[in-house]
Parts: sequence; C-alpha cells; structure tokens
Amino acid sequence: MASASPVLCPVDFSDASRGALRYARYIAGHYQLPLIVMTVIDPLLDEAVRLAGAEQKMSDRAALQHFIESTFQSEHHTVPADLIARVGKPAPEILRVAAERQCALIVMASQGMSGVRKLFFGSTAERVLREAAVPVLITPPKDPGIMGAESLKASIHRVLVPVDFGPAQSAQMTVARGIAATLGAPVLLASIVEPVRALPHRPQVPSIDQERRTRAEQELGALAASIPSARVETLVAFGDPAEEIAKIARDRRVGLILMGLHSSPVSGPRMGSVTYRVLCLSHTLVLAVPAEQVVPV
Repeated sequence: MASASPVLCPVDFSDASRGALRYARYIAGHYQLPLIVMTVIDPLLDEAVRLAGAEQKMSDRAALQHFIESTFQSEHHTVPADLIARVGKPAPEILRVAAERQCALIVMASQGMSGVRKLFFGSTAERVLREAAVPVLITPPKDPGIMGAESLKASIHRVLVPVDFGPAQSAQMTVARGIAATLGAPVLLASIVEPVRALPHRPQVPSIDQERRTRAEQELGALAASIPSARVETLVAFGDPAEEIAKIARDRRVGLILMGLHSSPVSGPRMGSVTYRVLCLSHTLVLAVPAEQVVPV
C-alpha cells in the first residue's frame, strides 16, 4: 500500500461518527497518511429541504469543518483534512471516493442518524462491507473513539481473528502480526465450524464433525506458530459463524475483531454479510480486510 494513500472517513454529524473520526484521525496521523472526511446527502432529502423552503445555515464543506473542529475542540492544533460533500446514495458515493482517491482504509461508524441531510449508516455499512476493495474499520455506535496510542492500547484487550482458511487469511495474519507487535495485545485465532446438516437420502456420518474439528485445530496451530512473538490462543467452536464470533468476543473481552472479506469457498455469502451480522450482535470494533489487502500496522 502506497504511503500517500489516504484514510477515508464518512460522517453524518452524529456522535457515532465522531468516534469513527477520532480513530481515522489517529490512524492517519500515526502513519502520516492524508485524511479525507466526507459526507453524502441523499438527493431526496436534499430536495425535500429545498421544497420546504428551509435555509441551509452553512455549506456542506463548512459543516464538515465545523464538525471536525468541534470533535477535537480540546486540542490546540488543527486537524488537516480534505473535505468532500456529495449528493447521492451514501454507499456508492463512499465506494466511489475510495476508488477514485485510492484510499488505504475506510473508517466509519456501524450506525449513525437518519433524517434530513444525514446518512443512515446501518444499511450503508453493510453495503460498503459487501463491496469494498480496501480494508474497512467499523466502529460501534457508542464508541467515543481514541485520543492517542495509550488510549488505543487500553481499549483493545484482545484481538479476535476468525479464520475460515480462505483467500483473505494471508492478509488477516499479516495484520494480526502487526497489531500484536504494535499493541502487545494477545491474539485469539478462532475457527467456526458450521454443523453439516444431513439430507434425507444421505444420513449424517458421526465422525465428520470430529474430523473437521481436528483439521481446524491443526490448521490453527500452524497459524499460531506464524506469530511467534505474541501471546496466541486458539479456539474451535461449532455453530453459526456470526453468532459464535459475537459470543467469543463477549466472553473473552475482545476489543478488536479482525475479519476477512471474501466469498466463501463453497458458494457461501460474501464475508461482508457475516461481518455486518457480527457488528449487529457484538458492538465491537471490527477491521475487515479483503484478500491481498493489508492495512498499516
């Protein structure tokens, strides 16, 4: 990833997007990357404002600048950022800007606000995860964000890396190694084995699930050995991937879930849909990494 590739942070002027902005600002500053802050105005809402005769008190770019300044008002220096305001559907515009500007990372809240001149981040986050070609960091709606390195280290007690041994695994492990080295946080490698449902004409073979567990344990052990300098745990669980990932995150005090974004090897859903379900169930910071994509660590 080129050093000049910017960090893109879409905001809707809500408290949730203030948290995302604080993460984006820290990451951009720490790795000396440009920061882009953007907002998207739904054309129907924009037209409704004009038809209602409502006066816009400030331009969209001015509103973005005011939002940035109010977010970091306790600091005594400016936050340099490129400001972009577009009219359109939020997810396509976010993805378009990410492609046009060759962004290294998208940082956005999982949920924000709805209403005039606001993004509705629930569906927007899901579509961005489904279609993103770059890593996406999704922040929980009640996460206030971070103010520095120590704040980040304190908030991430453990990093959960759910792997399905697919094409995104290499990128996941690269990022996991970097995070472990930078933050000193323990890494939990997990494999979620979905139970095989027997068909009426093809009865379930009892040994299949045990064989799959054994294979997953062996593969997790090999992955754990590739992070020699970190505290690494492994775990194999059975059940629905999103539900089990959320449960593990809750039970193990996980501060960051590192997901892979790709299509399932057996005609399954793109991992973006699983990632979004994890967001809905766990309310934990999630970094989703496409195959062959690496974020700065």
